[in-house]
Order: sequence, then C-alpha cells, then structure tokens
Amino acid sequence: MEATIDVTGLRKRFGPTLALDGMTFSVRPGQVTGFVGPNGAGKSTTMRVILGLDAADEGTALIGGRPYQTLRHPLSHLGSLLDAAALQPSRSARNHLLWLAHSQGLGSGRVDEVVAVAGLQSAIRRRAGGFSLGMRQRLGIAAALLGDPPILMMDEPFNGMDPEGIVWMRGFLRALAAEGRAVFVSSHLMSELEDAADHLVVIGHGQVIADASVRDMIAAASDDRVELRTAARSEAMTVLAHAGARMATTGPDLLIISGLSTARTVAALTESRVPFAEVSAHRAALEEAYMELTRDAVEFRAAPATPGVAP
Repeated sequence: MEATIDVTGLRKRFGPTLALDGMTFSVRPGQVTGFVGPNGAGKSTTMRVILGLDAADEGTALIGGRPYQTLRHPLSHLGSLLDAAALQPSRSARNHLLWLAHSQGLGSGRVDEVVAVAGLQSAIRRRAGGFSLGMRQRLGIAAALLGDPPILMMDEPFNGMDPEGIVWMRGFLRALAAEGRAVFVSSHLMSELEDAADHLVVIGHGQVIADASVRDMIAAASDDRVELRTAARSEAMTVLAHAGARMATTGPDLLIISGLSTARTVAALTESRVPFAEVSAHRAALEEAYMELTRDAVEFRAAPATPGVAP
C-alpha cells in the first residue's frame, strides 16, 4: 500500500455550522506534513473523517487509495493519536497496549518494542489514569506505532510535553519521515513545526489556504526585506525614508526595511555617514508566515488587553 493520505473535496456540516468546505490536500511519504489553522478551522474534524469517526457529507479521505474502514488490521496501515485521554484509566499502560496489540494480531513482544521507543519502561505497569498529559502523549504514540505503520497521524502531540519531551518529539517525527513514512501532524506551536516539518497545509473556515513547503512559506513571508541594526535609529529612518524605504521598528536598535535592497541600504547609510552594526536579509519565522496567511480566518479573537483592567 502506498504511504499516502489523499483528502478530496471534503464537506461536513454540523447543524448550521459548515465545518469542512471542500477540503483537499495530500500527505506524502518521506516528509513531515504540518496541519495548522486557527481554532475552529476544521483540523480535528478532518482527522476524524480520515479515520472514519465522522462521516463526510461529500468528498473522500483515502489511506493508500482506500477508505480507513476497509483496511484489515488498520494499525498496520495508519497509526494515529487524536486524544491522549482516550484510554481506560484503571488499566495499566501495558495492558492498554496489549489489548490494542491483540486486536491487530500482534504479540506482546511488539508492545515491549514500542514502550522502549516511547521511553515509558519505568512507568509501563502503572495505571494509565494516573499519567500526566505528557506521559499519556507518549503512551498514545506507543499505541500508534504498534502496527509499524507507513503512515502516522497525530493531533497536537507536543501538548503537555516538557522541554526534554519536545526536543525528543521533534527528532522522533523527523526520524519517522527519514524512514520513508508519511507523517501528518497538527499543532499550534509554529516554532516546533518550523524545526520538525517539511511541508505545511494551512486551513481556515474549512478550506485550504496554503499548501507548500515550510521553506517556500518562510521565503514568501520574508519578502526580500532587510534587517538593520543601528544605534542611530532615528537618523537611519530619515535617510532610508528619503531613499524610498518603508520601515517597521521591532526593537530599540532594529529596523525591518521593505522596498530597498541590502546593497542600496548600505549605500544610503554610508553616504549619509549613519553608523550601523549589521545589515542582513530578513528571514521570517514560520509563525510570522502563518499569522499573515490566517489573518482573515481567525474566528475567535480576544479584545486587546487594557492596562489596569482585570481579565
């Protein structure tokens, strides 16, 4: 079976709410695909439709060309982590994994292997209901790996992880993709996806807004801008404005310049004898690219904080 997820024309309505409105994208092997969007954009609904937990009104979601419901021993095709709390709390973590393994025709040896991968050896005989969120995430990841699937799908796997766990998760996702697996991950943590993901599907209002590599999204957001670091900020702004630049201040000694190349920026400052410490091409963060793409898709927007007014 080809290691792909293909989502085509998904539409899903919950009463008056249109959750998915023609959702179309693909997840390919050998890379980590991030799945991002504002709250209410349709991420969890899309993942539930892929797993057959919700039925789409229109469109298809296929795993290697087949609906999830038709897969025999589905954990050997797609491993998923949608809700780390989806477990029987009085059951030990080991027994939780054992009954999942037995349902797929897998033996206890495989349970021991995925426990080691997830780093849960010291806690595996404890009741899962007493686990922290981060430990439940690791248990859910172990469960997703049971069938050694070519496709992994995880909803917010960084949630509840401590710093060591976040670093481990980043490397773990990249390692899975390096093995040729298709890895599909939703997250609100752009800084983590910038380091872990190769590709990004950005959605809003149930539709795909952008579907491109992380590198291309960052390049587009960088937009040939220039970063200038100078102690003479006011003088620099005056000189560069006369040269046709547009500027934004992002710190006491830092300017982001648009409309002027690096070379022309240096020439204008040198000619006017304005001192500067550094001039370089601006590289946007993934978060910056994401905020620009989803600016009109945010459904829940808080009012600006007012000093002296309690929340």
